[in-house]
Amino acid sequence: MTRPVVAPNRFLVPAAVALIVAGVLVLVVAWLRPDVTVTGLTDGGAIPSAKVNEVAITTLSDPSHVDVLLDGEPATVRRDGDRIVLDEPPLPEGEHTLQIDSPDAAMPLPGLGTRIDFTVDDTPPALLVDKIPPTALDAMAEVRGRVDGAEELLVGGVPQELDDDGAFTLTVPAGAADVDLAARDDAGNTTAQKVPIPVQHPGMRAVHMTASAWAAASLREPVLQLAREGRIDAVQLDIKDESGEVGYASQVPLAVEIGAAKGYYDARAALDQMHAAGLRVIGRIVAFRDPVLGAASWKSGKTDWLVQTASGGPYSGGYGEYSFTNFAHPEVRAYNIALAEEAAALGFDEILYDYIRRPDGAVSGMHFEGLTTTPEQSIADFMAETRPEVRKHGALLGASVFGIAATRPTQIAQDIALMAPYSDYVAPMVYPSHWGRGEYGVSNPESQPFDITARSLADFQKLTDGGATAVIPWLQAFSLRVHYGPEELRAQIEAAESIGIDSWILWDPSCRYPQASALQPVAPQ
Repeated sequence: MTRPVVAPNRFLVPAAVALIVAGVLVLVVAWLRPDVTVTGLTDGGAIPSAKVNEVAITTLSDPSHVDVLLDGEPATVRRDGDRIVLDEPPLPEGEHTLQIDSPDAAMPLPGLGTRIDFTVDDTPPALLVDKIPPTALDAMAEVRGRVDGAEELLVGGVPQELDDDGAFTLTVPAGAADVDLAARDDAGNTTAQKVPIPVQHPGMRAVHMTASAWAAASLREPVLQLAREGRIDAVQLDIKDESGEVGYASQVPLAVEIGAAKGYYDARAALDQMHAAGLRVIGRIVAFRDPVLGAASWKSGKTDWLVQTASGGPYSGGYGEYSFTNFAHPEVRAYNIALAEEAAALGFDEILYDYIRRPDGAVSGMHFEGLTTTPEQSIADFMAETRPEVRKHGALLGASVFGIAATRPTQIAQDIALMAPYSDYVAPMVYPSHWGRGEYGVSNPESQPFDITARSLADFQKLTDGGATAVIPWLQAFSLRVHYGPEELRAQIEAAESIGIDSWILWDPSCRYPQASALQPVAPQ
């Protein structure tokens, strides 16, 4: 019998094929479904050793059934909820392998685990910055350098384009005090550097004036006459002096609150008068010797604003019970910086800090609440914090320092090498009367002003050699044990000139300068 031929249903075959294809796709999807998720690490990537123990593994399987191998050996891990986290000792630099196997995955197949090859890299990239030539304050600066082993260079947090060899060139706007650079590699290692922007100091031939002296016509007029004769080209006018008083009517809130703002002179009028006479004006701020702030702080319970004795009392150091404020305290620093910025905004051409130091005496007997580094580094950091705030107003920044700071940087926390990068100039107080007999091989410094001045300033020149930081000394225009007239003043000026220093500031606490005949007139430029 012949069997009848049954024609296939034209709808049945495609349906069967579709079912078969769908089944295959399901199997493929099951095989390829990601069973393991690893965070904190990528295949072929780099990671610092400190980040290894942040690597976390999440699987679809029961974590207790997951095998984790590091370089072929069982890894040390810990559970963190439904995650597995590496808990290894620091790994050596070089190549490593992480293998994760999930035996009870949806479709377990041999060799279907997750393997990640990675590199541990703890070597930060090199960031090399060329020496920056000093420019005028109102000119742009150019910063050049090179990075090695870095993926990117950040300038103030913004990526900067690099040449193929890692070289870079930056144009820094006029008035910038510094620029923040950071080179970062694939592993996240970063080398950061705050690069100071040097400015060429224009030079000065100045005399010191207190606030009350400037307010007195009998003292002010002789100084203006020196300017008219071309004997001086600058005046150092006190902003905040050793008493803690601010000479003009400052609007800094803390100065007003503690009664420090006195208004002995009109700052705007004084600046206009001196600028009209062709004078640069240097505003002196006695920073950390401040009995007004000290007394107000102690009496209001802010005892940490002062330098304290080992037993917790206010440290006097022979200057008075509340005289020395704590240079490490952020509010004390902020107060002085606010005064500096206000003065720069008013039109002072320069800000010159004085008493930017710790008190005299054994540091073991002092306590500086909040100090986290050395006193010397903290003082230098204070200069670094101040300079951007005055630079943006077109002013320069200087630091008055003891003559002994060149050879004894820790004695009062004035380390010239640390301070210089953030100072447009340092002003050593090298008064001959303040040196002991035999210093620098000079048997009687007060009677040998040329010798002691030349020899002591030479050390400051060495410490700032090769940089843009100028050395502008305070010279003695007062008498102590030896009478100081035109001859003694001229000897100091010639000593400074003999080693290449032609700028100076004369100090007489009475603000009288009868030795003016020693000052040679200079024709206006």
